Amino acid sequence: LSPRIQYYIQLGFSKADLDLESGGYAQPIRDAIVYYYVKPNFYVGFGQSKLPGNRERVVSSGNLQFADRSIANGFFTLDRDFGFFGYYTYQTKGLSQFQLKGAINTGEGRNPSVGDRGLSYTGRVEYLPFGTFKNNGDYSEGDLEFEENPKLSIGMTYNWNENAHRTRGQLGSLLYEGRNLNVFIADAMFKYAGWGAMTEFFKRGSEDPITMNESGNVRAVFVGIGTNMQLSKMISRKDEFAFRYASVRPDKVINQYENRLEETAFGYTRYLNGHRIKLQGNLGYAWNDGQIQVENLDNYWFATFQVEFGI
Repeated sequence: LSPRIQYYIQLGFSKADLDLESGGYAQPIRDAIVYYYVKPNFYVGFGQSKLPGNRERVVSSGNLQFADRSIANGFFTLDRDFGFFGYYTYQTKGLSQFQLKGAINTGEGRNPSVGDRGLSYTGRVEYLPFGTFKNNGDYSEGDLEFEENPKLSIGMTYNWNENAHRTRGQLGSLLYEGRNLNVFIADAMFKYAGWGAMTEFFKRGSEDPITMNESGNVRAVFVGIGTNMQLSKMISRKDEFAFRYASVRPDKVINQYENRLEETAFGYTRYLNGHRIKLQGNLGYAWNDGQIQVENLDNYWFATFQVEFGI
């Protein structure tokens, strides 16, 4: 529209993209937002988009080194919401850089209904002590660029969601009553000479996470702690091996409703044209409540093969 005004629209029609778990109608609109650039290092947005939450969620699905995101992301991510967004980058006199991000939103996720009398407030700060990554590599998994010098990005997010109506804030099944909840996220991305490492820590809290209807059925805010750790190595300019460990640990107050979950996964990726065209194979194992024995019927092996053609 002009150098100062940009817009972004994304639609999704797969079952997962339609957000059918909320029990409502199909929702194909994922992103629909307009940005206004006040300065090159300061811009604001209005519409629906990803919140400035955990790093793995903000990384585009086309830039992942595994075929899917971790179980920790699934339970604790802030995902998308509708409202106002703001982004500011402060460049120090040296190499280091600070990135400040914030949002004020409905708190109900994608395509929200009106009138729950509560908003969501999100703030995030990122610190890059050694300067910027090549090709925005702090939001792309794997060191495909073979950084000549170590690069590190450390991020922290805090979200307060007032009178939330879903079990995971912007996501999940509908609660029987609104609840206030908060989420703290800390993450980091490191890359150097073909090595890549990413780690994430999540903590969601709520003073009264349990809700109940007149029939005695219970739905609870998922309060607890999540972790995700990934390590990767480019063994050539086209080939990468990666390892992941992720866990989801519910608080004691909801232990009777939710299980502790853990997973490990090994991945191999053949990059034909960077992240745009690639072949990916993953093999992993997931277990419940700390019982790693294969005999536990809730445990399972999983394998995924993916061919991706990106734009």
